[in-house]
Amino acid sequence: MKSNSIIEPTPTREPEDTDVRQQRVKAWNPILDPVYVILGFLGIGALFIPTGWKLRQISDNVKEYGLQYDGPDEDFDDDGSPCAIGVANEGRKCQISFNVTEEMEAPIMVYYEIENFHQNHRIYSVSRDSAQLLGSLKQDRRIAKLCDPLNKLGDVIINPCGLIANTFFNDVFKIDLEYTNGNIEMIEDGIAWQSDLEYKFNQVDGYQEKICGDTCDDEACDCDIVDDDGKGAWSCKEPWFDEKENKCYLFSYPNDENTQYLYETYPDTISPREGVTNEHFVNWMRIASMPKFRKLYGVINTDLRVNDKLTFDVTANWEVQSFKGKKTLVITTASPFGGRNIQFGNSFLGVGSICVIAAAFFALKHLIKPRRLADKKFLKYNREDSNGNRPKME
Repeated sequence: MKSNSIIEPTPTREPEDTDVRQQRVKAWNPILDPVYVILGFLGIGALFIPTGWKLRQISDNVKEYGLQYDGPDEDFDDDGSPCAIGVANEGRKCQISFNVTEEMEAPIMVYYEIENFHQNHRIYSVSRDSAQLLGSLKQDRRIAKLCDPLNKLGDVIINPCGLIANTFFNDVFKIDLEYTNGNIEMIEDGIAWQSDLEYKFNQVDGYQEKICGDTCDDEACDCDIVDDDGKGAWSCKEPWFDEKENKCYLFSYPNDENTQYLYETYPDTISPREGVTNEHFVNWMRIASMPKFRKLYGVINTDLRVNDKLTFDVTANWEVQSFKGKKTLVITTASPFGGRNIQFGNSFLGVGSICVIAAAFFALKHLIKPRRLADKKFLKYNREDSNGNRPKME
């Protein structure tokens, strides 16, 4: 009697019979001929050395001046720095002057440089609420924990929360025209990434504002005005005068009675109309990868000539003594590759030089003691010994 049972194939780990699985795909296996290796090294050197020299030249053409104005006492003379502070938000007034010895063509970038401040620390870098920065008033428990301990002060909500937002660099720099040659203006708009402004930062949901007049002395510019229901229409304590537009504004933030907003945390730096969209704040929130970093503060679109003097009025608020940090104000021109960067060109010069040296070494070796390609005498596995015997394969 015939059996109807189906015999199942024996399981196997053999790969499928395809070119890829069986490793039959055609491939190019280059042979490192000595001549081609030497020519390759020479080609890399011939390409990298001129490129590195040109990059060094471009970097050397960048004009840069920097002046440290706060930091450890040993960095200054016996009198110390007039801008040094020991307490946060001290508001000390001082001046920084640059004497231009080389012509600087616009645009001239104004940076502040911080040293020994680790924005890249893991706990620091995640201490933020991205939804809150986009205007949301809701916060989940996990994000609230990331923002601790700067999420609430008692019953008062901090908006925006977190370590990054609440350690914002709030020193203020203004060009002093009285001690500066010519009518020079520093532009503080357009210094942040446009993508950040469009997709990462927005005024808080429910924010309202209204132009009330050309001056804040107008009767209509009263924050205590009530609506038809007898409730206050505006949360502001006093109206805000916008110097750029020469207009006075009434404004209102939601839940203002139990929330501390950014303009209240940094009243000398952040306007209530901007809030988290202030471009200095946006730049600060883009954390640096190294403990010494620069962030753009403004741009000067006026050329500076030899013997010109550029003076900044400084309001020092950001304290560095507690972590042995340093603050430096930098003015610099720019190149297609950014600011001055000697290492960029040096890396090309170094690689190119090593390749040329390697090419010379291999060329000398090939001339003095050449080795014929695929010479069988170098195959040791099948070589006869002195008795004419070949080694046995185990």
